[in-house]
Amino acid sequence: MVAGALVCAGYPLLPDGGLTPVVVYNGFGVLAFAAVVAGIRRHRPAAARGWWVFAAGLISYVCADVVYEVSGLVLGEHPSPYWDDLIYFSAYPVLLAGLLMISRGRGRREPAGLIDAAIIAAGAGLVFWVLVIQPTLGEQGIPLVQRLVKAGYPTFDVLLCAVVTRLISRPGPRVAGRWLLAFGCALNFTGDVVWSLTDRDDSYSDTLTHSCFILAYAMWAGAALHPSMARIGHRAATVPRFRRGRLLLLGGVTMTAPAVLFLQGARGEVINWPAIGVGAVLLFLLVLTRLAGFVGQTQRQAAELEELAMRDDLTGLANRRRFELRLRAAVAAGSPQVCLLDLNGFKRVNDRHGHAVGDHLLVAVAARLSSELPGEGLLARMGGDEFALLLADASAAEGDAVIDRLAGALRRPFAVDGHELLVSAAIGVADGADPVEVLRRADVAMYAAKTSQARFRRYAVELDDRADEEARLGAELRSALDAGQFHLVYQPIVALPDGRIRYVEALVRWGRRSPAAFIPVAERNGLIVELGEWILRAACDQFVAWQAGYGDRAPERISVNVSARQLAEPGFAGVVADALARAGMDPSSLIVEVTETAVFGGGVAVAAVEELHRMGVRIALDDFGTGHSSLGLLQTVPVDVLKVDKSFVDNLALAGRHAVIATALIQVSDGLGLTAVAEGVETAEQAALLHDLGYRFAQGYHFGRPVSQPAFDGVEVPAR
Repeated sequence: MVAGALVCAGYPLLPDGGLTPVVVYNGFGVLAFAAVVAGIRRHRPAAARGWWVFAAGLISYVCADVVYEVSGLVLGEHPSPYWDDLIYFSAYPVLLAGLLMISRGRGRREPAGLIDAAIIAAGAGLVFWVLVIQPTLGEQGIPLVQRLVKAGYPTFDVLLCAVVTRLISRPGPRVAGRWLLAFGCALNFTGDVVWSLTDRDDSYSDTLTHSCFILAYAMWAGAALHPSMARIGHRAATVPRFRRGRLLLLGGVTMTAPAVLFLQGARGEVINWPAIGVGAVLLFLLVLTRLAGFVGQTQRQAAELEELAMRDDLTGLANRRRFELRLRAAVAAGSPQVCLLDLNGFKRVNDRHGHAVGDHLLVAVAARLSSELPGEGLLARMGGDEFALLLADASAAEGDAVIDRLAGALRRPFAVDGHELLVSAAIGVADGADPVEVLRRADVAMYAAKTSQARFRRYAVELDDRADEEARLGAELRSALDAGQFHLVYQPIVALPDGRIRYVEALVRWGRRSPAAFIPVAERNGLIVELGEWILRAACDQFVAWQAGYGDRAPERISVNVSARQLAEPGFAGVVADALARAGMDPSSLIVEVTETAVFGGGVAVAAVEELHRMGVRIALDDFGTGHSSLGLLQTVPVDVLKVDKSFVDNLALAGRHAVIATALIQVSDGLGLTAVAEGVETAEQAALLHDLGYRFAQGYHFGRPVSQPAFDGVEVPAR
């Protein structure tokens, strides 16, 4: 390109006539062709076929130049028309076809860009027709063929103008090679315009046009050799925007008809009404078509945006907004059935396998629910792991049948990322005449299903009473915790057979209320985290006080119950470590009791238990034998103490399966080196039988009820 600029600058200095200007000019055209071929072979562009067609047009153009120059040297003049005109007219279509193919590349068709190019061509064509072509065709004393040839070049210039516009406006990467190609076309167009408007035999005109053509060759050669030429024609990543520059360009082109009209009037010429009229109508139709396309595109994009705004990104289901809009319409037309589904155990999946697996599980759940609802109602994801179903025309019986089918579908395991995952759902159903109230009722029913472990619940008025009671109790819990109304009691865990207190279990009390009434509420509303931390700190402080006051008669260890909600809290092990440090208590003196349900799902809960165990805290598995997979947990959870559930102790004296299970559990404990504690011992006979089976620790009302201050002087076990 630099060489082209130097040649262009030095070309006017060459002597007129002779062979040197001819060799320089045409030699540079051949070099430009060679550069284009080299660039195609080196960079392998996306629109390679278009580049080869462009190269063929370029060498044809150079051949026409050679014929033109040689004929001038041989004949002493440049006859017109002549063979060079025929070659030029053959080269132009090939050159233009190559440029079109390069501009389009392998991308999708863009009608808007074609219309823009047509508008530019129509405006330029009107100007050329009125100012150049028609005057040329109307010249007197010149043969018709010569006039047609002379008018042919501006015609091709109009097409070249359209192609350049298309090349620049085509969506795609705005790389250097693309601009060089466009500038080369613009320079070639300029050279043609200068040649068309001046005398063909004028040496100054020849020098100026040749300089434009040399620079055009240089630009095309630079475009082909530039590495970015390989990216010209790549598919655009985004839909092109209708920018202000394009708007100004098209708006200016539409003014060509009145501009030509004023120009002819100002020059005192006869106004070419037919040409201006046809041009104005054509421009109007093209602009109208472009506007219609723009409006249509805007409407399509608006519809797509509306669809996206109404759809859940992850699952592709309707989102809450669409569901609520459809619910309002359904309520206005009748009394629809609304079903809310909340997945049980989804948090454990996220904790154990990560959020990516959790997201894939949600997609799988959405797909399975959709497959169970072919054309029935509207299924939506309301957020998180909550889904909703709207049945606009179903009766209560039909709604129950559909929901029963969905609940059955969710019982089958999901294969997600190499994992077999089991989830269930708490499902609430409601109907009503107000959309907000229907959703509230369904939510209340879903909450009742979750707390009662029912397959699904249909809303009833009494559920509101329970919800109100729980909300009131939750508020009282908050106030009681702030006011310090909770206190601890301690139940002995004794050694068999002498009944001496070895450990104590700390239990929380709140006035005359049963823990079975307020602990589940605290777990559901999250207060169990704060309450549990208070229990832990108070128990550690009391244990240290007993150690200081009773010495050898004090209990060896104290156990504290920990809920699944506490284990799932980030940093729970740190809370325990801080409580031990503040109290000055040895970690091995603390037993943390967890249920099988709390650690069954693994994940954060098991990680917290493992961290506690590494600190030296002993871990007890409470209510052992009644959970999901007790023996399996002994392989995955670090356990020191097994607390055998009361259900295996109650009927121990009757022999049979309970005695067999109790025997098996003590054997498992001994085999694994664990401490077994029998819970719920209420009679001396049970204590004796347990001792005979091999149990060395027991707990129950027979040895002492939970009290604020146990008697550490020893408890005698009555004789059998």
